[in-house]
Amino acid sequence: MNAPMLGPKLSVRHADLADRNEATRLDAWIMSQENGLPFHRPKWLKAIEVGTGQTAHCLVAESPGEIAAILPFHLVHSPFFGRALVSSGFAVGGGILSNNATATRTLAAEICALAERCSCPTVELRGGAMPGGNWLEKRDAHANFLKALQADDEAELLAVPRKQRAEVRKGLENGLTIETGQAQRDIDWHYAVYSESVRNLGTPVFPRSLIASVLGAFGEEADILTVLSEGRPVASVLSLYHNGTVMPYWGGGVWDARRLRANDIMYYALMKHARQRGCTQFDFGRSKTGSGAYFFKKNWGFEPEPMAYAVHTADGQEPRDVNPNSPKYKAQIAIWQKLPLPVANWLGPWIAKGLG
Repeated sequence: MNAPMLGPKLSVRHADLADRNEATRLDAWIMSQENGLPFHRPKWLKAIEVGTGQTAHCLVAESPGEIAAILPFHLVHSPFFGRALVSSGFAVGGGILSNNATATRTLAAEICALAERCSCPTVELRGGAMPGGNWLEKRDAHANFLKALQADDEAELLAVPRKQRAEVRKGLENGLTIETGQAQRDIDWHYAVYSESVRNLGTPVFPRSLIASVLGAFGEEADILTVLSEGRPVASVLSLYHNGTVMPYWGGGVWDARRLRANDIMYYALMKHARQRGCTQFDFGRSKTGSGAYFFKKNWGFEPEPMAYAVHTADGQEPRDVNPNSPKYKAQIAIWQKLPLPVANWLGPWIAKGLG
């Protein structure tokens, strides 16, 4: 799909993500941008496509020989939640990555036109450059948490506020062990813990194929850290590593993790592991403002930074609602929390792969 020239210098086109040279060029540009994220990268787009079946795309605005902006997205289809163009699918970030205001507006207009052609009533930009105009911007619904890593273990512990530091110290006395890796064993441990964790929260689990495809696509830029108690996995997190920042992404713990302070130990151990990998920042990720996760991260000494999201809907249409905190899902969540884990793990991926 090629659009006509937009003035004498700027054009927009649909990137060929299957072309290795194209993907390499896009990736190099993303990695050179201060606001570039793993969720902008071709490897994320393709991993999501492989893991969920939601088609990956990327719009590119450029002048001759030079990229000005990109807009990566997935065409997400669900029998439960409808169709939407999401930037980026299954990510907490994405949106338009741009160093040119004209390019930002151009890509925003192009994806709206594409949504109409694809019969997608909703376009979601999860961060990035805000397009303005008739887009609905949300700036207070979510916050991100980022801070510098300390020089060593003791300094890291002392940087944690007193009450949370006490929880970490209690966890350190519980004889927990840490394993990190990318092998099938690590995937199995992680998925067992993560699927139980999200069932307990009342939400469907992502397909196992999504975890495996992201881990495989990112290679040495991703791994799994698991906390074990007497050889049994009780907490686990899949993390991404991007330009000196560690990003714990999919993680959770079993019911007993709270008693063992396994989640606290998991993040403390990840900070050490990330320092050993050469990281200088810890990105605790997105949480809904006022949620339990929001306050958990504040208790670790992280300050919330409001995140800007933008949504565009077709005339007369309502934005799709995939927020698990939405009142309309209260009854479904209560039922899901009571499902036997094998049943939740069988049904969950079929539903969750349409969430985007």
